[in-house]
Amino acid sequence: MEPNAPEPTGGPFGRRRFIRALLGFSIVSTIAMIVTPIVGFLAPPTTVGAGADGRVPAGTTTDLPAGTAKVVAMGSKPVIVVNTDAGVVAYSAVCTHLGCIVGYDATSSHIVCPCHDGHFSPANGTVISGPPPQPLAPVTVAVEKGEIFLVAG
Repeated sequence: MEPNAPEPTGGPFGRRRFIRALLGFSIVSTIAMIVTPIVGFLAPPTTVGAGADGRVPAGTTTDLPAGTAKVVAMGSKPVIVVNTDAGVVAYSAVCTHLGCIVGYDATSSHIVCPCHDGHFSPANGTVISGPPPQPLAPVTVAVEKGEIFLVAG
């Protein structure tokens, strides 16, 4: 074929035109894959932080009936909030063994680490069984008018 030969006719969307479009799409998608993580790093998502009084809302007592729990973000750290028979308590949700995030097992009424089956007491955060070397760190809780707040500090 000659260098200045006309493009082969393959219908309204010839082979060369298709290859150019495919190459353009590949370049645009590659740039997007490179730029997206950079933008995500430079502009991280907003997190719920402590208000002016140093308190983070964790829900209401109607959202968290007795015998249930949920993990709440307190800044960048997870906290497990448990509504026990004695009242609402909260602990760091990071297991003291290897740093896994703990959860609440309603059948055993224990805070459980799923990594190595560590069990903690929801009453005081102490280790009941398993490999964790220390109890969960307590977090101060305030309940006002049915609203649960985690107190920073």
